[in-house]
Amino acid sequence: MTALSLRGMRSGYGDCPVVQGVSVEVPDGGWLAIVGPNGAGKSTVLKTVAGLLAAQGEVLIGGRPRLPRKQLARIVGYAPQDPAIPVGLTVTDYVLLGRTPHLGLLARESRHDLSIVEEVLARLDLAPLAGRRIDLLSGGERQRAVLARVLAQRASLLLLDEPTTGLDLGHAQALLELIDRLRREDGITVVSTLHDLTFAAQYADQLLMLDHGTAVAAGAPAEVLTTEALTRYYGASAEVRETSRGELAVLPVRPGSGANPAGADAPPGGTATSGR
Repeated sequence: MTALSLRGMRSGYGDCPVVQGVSVEVPDGGWLAIVGPNGAGKSTVLKTVAGLLAAQGEVLIGGRPRLPRKQLARIVGYAPQDPAIPVGLTVTDYVLLGRTPHLGLLARESRHDLSIVEEVLARLDLAPLAGRRIDLLSGGERQRAVLARVLAQRASLLLLDEPTTGLDLGHAQALLELIDRLRREDGITVVSTLHDLTFAAQYADQLLMLDHGTAVAAGAPAEVLTTEALTRYYGASAEVRETSRGELAVLPVRPGSGANPAGADAPPGGTATSGR
């Protein structure tokens, strides 16, 4: 079954379209990474799917057209790139905000809601931090708390806007591993934006590359991340290599540095990907 289908989607702010003609399908349990240079419209796509921006064309979630906001919030979990972090709120209280779409008017959290939050905190190794103020957490801890709030919604589609922002290499990798594990265990579908193209290639099943608001490439990472595309759309000098494990890695190359042709300086156990 298709979790998300965009067909000729056009969206933006007021009378100014930011993205147009975007079409892509994401199967249940899949991971789509939206990539592209700064200002390409990546975040706008996520906001539109989350129902925060009006859209023309079709936005189908689970085969259904635009849903009422409260129903949409039960199905779609959205984590913006720079979420508002309340000062003084504990981690538990912050994650409890994820249960809001399931509560009636003026209703309070039930024991069931609290048990869901406790389970999510345990799965994300946040239980020891449950009583700590969220604004005092480290960057990696805060990102896990944001993910926990989204997971507490029990949403089947997660929209994650640059989830590794501000994280060092190790913490970014750990967070993406966590997202991938939860995706596989729970059958959750993930749509994320990612600046790091190596991470995008290694974790996502398919990529959608945007440039100036239009889709310029879509498909498997090896089909989208080519040296030609990186030069044309990013203005970058880079090589796409295969690691010793057969995963793709995008390596910047200094322009005019006299680097050897692709393949001449491949790392041990890895091969340069010609023509990518």
